[in-house]
Amino acid sequence: MRRVRYEHSGGPEVLFLEKVPVPEPGLGELLVRAEAVGVTLPVVRKVREAREPIALGGEIAGEVVALGAGVTGYAIGDRVTGLVFGHGYADYAPLHTSMTSPIPDGASAVDAVALVRSGLVAYGALHAARPEPGEAALVTAAASGVGHLALQLAKLKGARRAVAAVSDVGKAGFVRALGADDVVTYDAESWGEPVDYALDAVGGALLKPAVAALAPHGRLVAYSSGGGTVEAYDLLVGAKSVTGFQLGLIARGQPETYERWRAELWELFLTGDLKAVVHGEFALEDAARAHAVIEGRANTGKVVLVP
Repeated sequence: MRRVRYEHSGGPEVLFLEKVPVPEPGLGELLVRAEAVGVTLPVVRKVREAREPIALGGEIAGEVVALGAGVTGYAIGDRVTGLVFGHGYADYAPLHTSMTSPIPDGASAVDAVALVRSGLVAYGALHAARPEPGEAALVTAAASGVGHLALQLAKLKGARRAVAAVSDVGKAGFVRALGADDVVTYDAESWGEPVDYALDAVGGALLKPAVAALAPHGRLVAYSSGGGTVEAYDLLVGAKSVTGFQLGLIARGQPETYERWRAELWELFLTGDLKAVVHGEFALEDAARAHAVIEGRANTGKVVLVP
């Protein structure tokens, strides 16, 4: 089978395609023939920054072709999606049942990788903000795979005004079509009227203007892999707060909540209330181009590999 790998850190150009044997599913694992693989910013960043090469994992979706020992509840031919911690940029990948869920009728594999993991991050970050109907919301990276879902969910949960922060004004039409009432670019001197809560997927230097955009008693939820710091004084003067969100803690510690969020996401998607937008579908051999789109902040929606 084909698999994408790299041997040293760098930009998208370090990725290459190799041929390797099809893996065998281990204990509690399914072997999935991948029909779609989600490309995420954390993985793109690790390719550039990690000291040692990592397996390119993430969301995958496709058809079960083999069962490992101890597997129950799944059968060959099932259509599933889930999170792979090993090699996921491949024709086939082993997927542990604890990280797997079925794809409902009426949805494709591409739909699944565009919706489930990104949607769960967006849903969880919104939940951490404790939104109340009638509040104003700010979403950074609002055109990204997670951000465009967070923007819609904020409106669905009752935000009277949703502000979309984007890297380029050319994305304004995209986020407005998904419900943004106002659009600001990262380099704007002011981000407009204060908001009650902010969902930040960027971090770094953007934390300061995101905190500044909060009204008194405003809440910022940080779920970025980009790091950054917040000055205590900036929180003190407006009695503002910052909360970190990490989906893995929910998946491991609150599985019932995780499953409920996932079911709600699929319901919203299948009724048409939530749109999972795909920026582009790239062949496996074009993984470098897919990474370049994300590194260049060019995507509007999810970037997907289609083996």
